[in-house]
Amino acid sequence: MDQSLLESLLEALELSPTNVPLRLQVAKIYMNSFNYIEAENHLVNVIDKDSSNDNKFLLAKCYFEQSKYNLTEVILEELIENSNNTVKYLELYCHCLMKLNNHSEALEAYKNILDINPNYSNSDFDSVFKIATISSDNNISDEDALKFLKKPLINFSNVGGMERVKEEIDLKIIKPLLHKDLYKAYGKKIGGGILLYGPPGCGKTHIARATAGEINANFINIGINDILDMWLGNSEKNLHEIFENARKSKPCVIFIDEIDALGANRNDINKTAGRTVINQFLSELDGIDSDNDGILVLGATNAPWFIDPAFRRPGRFDRIIFVAPPDAEARKSIFKIQLKDKPTEEINLDKLAHKSLEYSGADIKASIDIAIEKKLTESFKDGIPKPITTKDLLKAFSKMRPSTKEWFSSAKNYALYANDSGLYDEILTYLKIKK
Repeated sequence: MDQSLLESLLEALELSPTNVPLRLQVAKIYMNSFNYIEAENHLVNVIDKDSSNDNKFLLAKCYFEQSKYNLTEVILEELIENSNNTVKYLELYCHCLMKLNNHSEALEAYKNILDINPNYSNSDFDSVFKIATISSDNNISDEDALKFLKKPLINFSNVGGMERVKEEIDLKIIKPLLHKDLYKAYGKKIGGGILLYGPPGCGKTHIARATAGEINANFINIGINDILDMWLGNSEKNLHEIFENARKSKPCVIFIDEIDALGANRNDINKTAGRTVINQFLSELDGIDSDNDGILVLGATNAPWFIDPAFRRPGRFDRIIFVAPPDAEARKSIFKIQLKDKPTEEINLDKLAHKSLEYSGADIKASIDIAIEKKLTESFKDGIPKPITTKDLLKAFSKMRPSTKEWFSSAKNYALYANDSGLYDEILTYLKIKK
């Protein structure tokens, strides 16, 4: 950086503080010298007088370089919405979403870039997103196949609380990978199935993705719509190809959300087609004609009582883990993680944790979003982000109720009257009905 030039510009700026081109030049010099804090201060002043897209993009870059990813995201979303999806906006947006561990939206941004410029290439994105080699015979397009995410960027350190769940996953998954020879000596395979159940929004998908990141494994996130097909036999083919791709990419975690829709009790299914899909799934889990060593299947459900008992046989989903709403310490961790990089005043985490009893992780995120929306409305007046306070979050709580209550009112009946095997004892323990 030419210090003498900067000093001259700053002196000129003191004499002409409303000179936008001059202040913009100073901001750019600070950016070129990696002094993003000073650059940000000048750019906020510039945007107050000239809110052009180029100036806002520079501010977004400053925020990104300071790891203020949520502020970066807000600005870029506005730019993308009000422009023709300029590649440079989408590119930074994709980087930002990856930093926020929002891989699904990052993938959409990456696909938008490729739509604008099919010859676009970026090694950072290509190292994260990988096109699964799923056969076109199964009616799965290359775009849909892009949902194959290679090695998630999060691990257990990004998951607030859930210590008991982490311990069980550590014993079932991580320890076998760290001590392969020891497990082999006892004839134990590495992999298998784990079923996560509990109220919606309590982190089942998040812990699955973090598990893959913890063991540095590939991760396939599958929804029911990716498997089920209206044409007879195609659902079974889709399921087989998903497992085949996992076998080619070991170690690999397959995560199937709402697995109760795929593994429903066969006694409740009248159509033969539905039963054959379940039979195919059980066959893939058993790995009768293939080697499933190194493949972990994580299933998540809000209604485990609807799943066929055959899925709980040893060797399939032989470990069933109750994912409860976060406790006080976990809620503090979630608030801390969710508020990271956001403009805040000193936050009283203990008070927030006390007031958010029975809230799920999703409920906490929703309360923060409500507080952010209020702050954005205030910030629009002068373009300067206003800090979130404890009081703002407490006000947000008054506008919502814990979403877990409805689930527990239904789950309690199954735990009390359809629990001969003791499978749902943890629900009763959580509700303090049984010790």
